[in-house]
Amino acid sequence: MTRRSCTIYVVGITCAVLLAVGIGLFAGQVFRTLMNNRLKKEIVLVEGSRVFDSWKKPPPPVYMQFFFFNVTNPDEFIAGGKPEVKQIGPYTYREYRYKDNVSMVANGKMVSAYNTKSFVFLREKSVGDPAEDNITTVNIPAWAVMNNVKGSFFKSSMVSIWMNSLKSGLFTTRTVDELLWGYEDRLLVRVAGTKPEVETVFGLMYKKNGSNDGEFIYHTGEQNYMDYGRIETWKGQRELTFWSSNYSNSIVGSDGSAFHPLLDKDERIYIFTPDLCRTIYMEFEKDVEVKGIPAYRFTPPRSVLASKEENPDNEGFCVTPKECLGTGVLKVSPCRKGAPVVASFPHFYLADGKYVAAIKGLSPERTHHQTFLDLNPTTGVIVRAHKRAQVNILMQRITGFPSTRFLNETVFPVMFLNESVEIDDASAEKLKKLLLISNLVSNFPLVIVGLGVILLLVFVILLCQARKQKNEVFSDLRDRASLYHELSDQSDDVKPLPFLHSSDHNHMDTDTKDTVDGYQGSTDHAPQSSSNVDVSTLKIKQSPKDVSLPQANKTNALPSQTFPLLLSSKQPSVVMTQKPTAYVRPMDGQDQLITESPELKPSPEPYAPLPELIGKSDLGKTKKTPQFLEVS
Repeated sequence: MTRRSCTIYVVGITCAVLLAVGIGLFAGQVFRTLMNNRLKKEIVLVEGSRVFDSWKKPPPPVYMQFFFFNVTNPDEFIAGGKPEVKQIGPYTYREYRYKDNVSMVANGKMVSAYNTKSFVFLREKSVGDPAEDNITTVNIPAWAVMNNVKGSFFKSSMVSIWMNSLKSGLFTTRTVDELLWGYEDRLLVRVAGTKPEVETVFGLMYKKNGSNDGEFIYHTGEQNYMDYGRIETWKGQRELTFWSSNYSNSIVGSDGSAFHPLLDKDERIYIFTPDLCRTIYMEFEKDVEVKGIPAYRFTPPRSVLASKEENPDNEGFCVTPKECLGTGVLKVSPCRKGAPVVASFPHFYLADGKYVAAIKGLSPERTHHQTFLDLNPTTGVIVRAHKRAQVNILMQRITGFPSTRFLNETVFPVMFLNESVEIDDASAEKLKKLLLISNLVSNFPLVIVGLGVILLLVFVILLCQARKQKNEVFSDLRDRASLYHELSDQSDDVKPLPFLHSSDHNHMDTDTKDTVDGYQGSTDHAPQSSSNVDVSTLKIKQSPKDVSLPQANKTNALPSQTFPLLLSSKQPSVVMTQKPTAYVRPMDGQDQLITESPELKPSPEPYAPLPELIGKSDLGKTKKTPQFLEVS
């Protein structure tokens, strides 16, 4: 076996092994499973894990933007007209959030923490100064008190008198700071005189700067990676008590800050939101990319805030059967101390058209008003998010308050917020490196398959070269065989020389001499050949080697045989196929000194003249004169 053959076998075997192993590993998802198991062990809420520190203090900056709806025609609306609002904002704050009082509970299987938030105003990202800009909006404290006392004629009459004396109307004008962080309301101060538990200060973000929403207990994800960041209890409760069904009161999912790794497009993402007093869910919408990081976008579908007719599961969110609102809005008064607060998406996005048509100046847009989460599916890390919610007040006629007698029932917008976050550059680079390692390990079988394909190409090239070389050898052999057959056909007319017998030795010299003399004599009368060369004019040259042979035989006294000079000088193409003449040793008693060449046994057929042989062969066609002949 040649070295080339060994190389072909080695390359072929190696190629087959690599392809088989690579395809087998890829089909079995062996390396991907190993990498996923590694991620499941690393992404857990325990001390020393890769994500624990970033979970306690998220590095990406979070921004909170507030947009207010300034009412331009409050008197016209009170008189029964259609209200008109103008959006003012954003007023942007940098939100700092961290987990406080973190401790392991339940034998290390769960972790307890408080979500503390604080806000710092950013003038460069805002439209104005919140301390100076005034907003005319719904007087929420007055509407809260009126809703609290409705149904009681005495209480309603007393509150109506207080409102008239304090000049507390259905609308109020306050600065942005007052509306957000609180102001002392005179009507609340008067009510607190009879009910000490009533808070005299009102603000949409009152007591939310530097505070928390209560204790959360989370699953660490060690037992099951799907439970990573899942809420076990909130304020010591496993479910809420605000609503009328178990589905509505359930606390499911995370708090929106952590999600389990290895996300699937078909699953629902559940988030518990204390601000909405309920759990909402999100579904996959599309694939996106943020700073070179692939992500799945999850958004809340229309069914989350759908009416009970569209989604029967939402029937439990009806405060009373008569207080069920339509699609796109949710009355959260049970967890807002009875205030007629209604939650929705900004500009009533995904809500019934009647809510948008009731207010002039609203224009819901998907780009600016949609809530979404962009999650990396491998790690569950949030790469970008926008939480958008709108605060509304349900305004309607209330018995005992004459100022409301001309009002049409309206879900009136007050303001909406946009809480946004996007992964920072440093965290993005770390995540991209982690994803690169994960992809390389998971797709390592493809590397093996690629090497197998390369070796397959090399194997094919070597086979082609070997086949080409083999064809060249076979072609050369065919050419030689053809030439051999042509030469054999040319020598078919040449007669073989007779064999010598032992009885001819006594007359060998005489017969040879007579034969040569006879041949020479006959050539004097031979006719001309087809080549018009007169053979009688040719003289045979003897080389010195041929002349010395008889002398050597006589000197050594050994028997010899001498061939006709003309026969021994034939062209190789004619003589090649003839058998050599055998030499027979004399029998015992006959080994006497022989001084002359033994006599050749005459051929049964006379030799053909040289010109005739030349004419029959193809050698005459080449018109070449034999080397042992020369024209005299």
